[in-house]
Amino acid sequence: MEFSHYTVMLSETVDGLNVRENGIYVDCTLGGGGHSEEILKRLDGSGKLIGIDQDTMALEASKKRLSKFNNVEYVHNNFYNISEVLDSLGIEKVDGIVMDLGVSSPQLDQAERGFSYHKDAPLDMRMNREKEFSAYNVVNEYSEEKLYKVIRDFGEEKFAKNIAKHIVIDREIKPIETTFELVEIIKKSIPAKFRKDGHPGKKTFQAIRIEVNSELSILDKAINDSIDRLNDGGRLSIITFHSLEDRIVKNIFRDNEKPCTCPSEFPICVCGKKPKVKIITRKPIECSDEELNLNNRSRSAKLRICEKKSSK
Repeated sequence: MEFSHYTVMLSETVDGLNVRENGIYVDCTLGGGGHSEEILKRLDGSGKLIGIDQDTMALEASKKRLSKFNNVEYVHNNFYNISEVLDSLGIEKVDGIVMDLGVSSPQLDQAERGFSYHKDAPLDMRMNREKEFSAYNVVNEYSEEKLYKVIRDFGEEKFAKNIAKHIVIDREIKPIETTFELVEIIKKSIPAKFRKDGHPGKKTFQAIRIEVNSELSILDKAINDSIDRLNDGGRLSIITFHSLEDRIVKNIFRDNEKPCTCPSEFPICVCGKKPKVKIITRKPIECSDEELNLNNRSRSAKLRICEKKSSK
């Protein structure tokens, strides 16, 4: 299957980086290569881009798309390891970093990846297909209490307890092996009058996908490490697709802009913690109506940008 992916908020994200012609940039979620291609167009011969992705299919597709550029370094890894990646390349600091935290369209559209509740496929949802742990393990091996917490916390699903209960009941008869089997369990766990607002499986599938790929647990370290690896004036652009991610990004940016831990009654700061960033987007940038008409999957996207403050 061809890896054809719509690049969300392309201009807004790359414009927000203030690309320097001779700078070094990192695309932490290379995907279809759209953001990377736009960055590369703005670099001269001395500039460089490092593209990281844990999905080998995405890496191969991007190599084809970006084949006309000779200043790209491709890395098969998780952006959680951004410091390790940069160390391995002998790079101390960079001028800009992009993170697009969404699931790519090809991952959703390729049935056998098991991300979609619209297509019947084995329960999988692994972004890195070299991992053994998948959605099958979550659904069939987690305790009822752990399933409930995953679906409640990562899916913000009000019927999480009932869904977890029915999953456990059904898997005692036979393992739950496919996406449609899971969808049927979710449907019978949610009262009919509450099944009219979008697909009933959306929140549970999101929750399981987040759990399989540790999507939220890696963000704190990945973002803080990224900030530490920026040159003064370098920028970090992050696109999120649901409120849980956006809240984490917002809070980490805030904590790096105002790190002081002194009690409010202290007249001056004595903790010595200095601001690391300036927040560029006080409110997140959202997709334009024009973009939404082209790609409805962009409707929940939010872009936040921060800039590294001088360390002097």
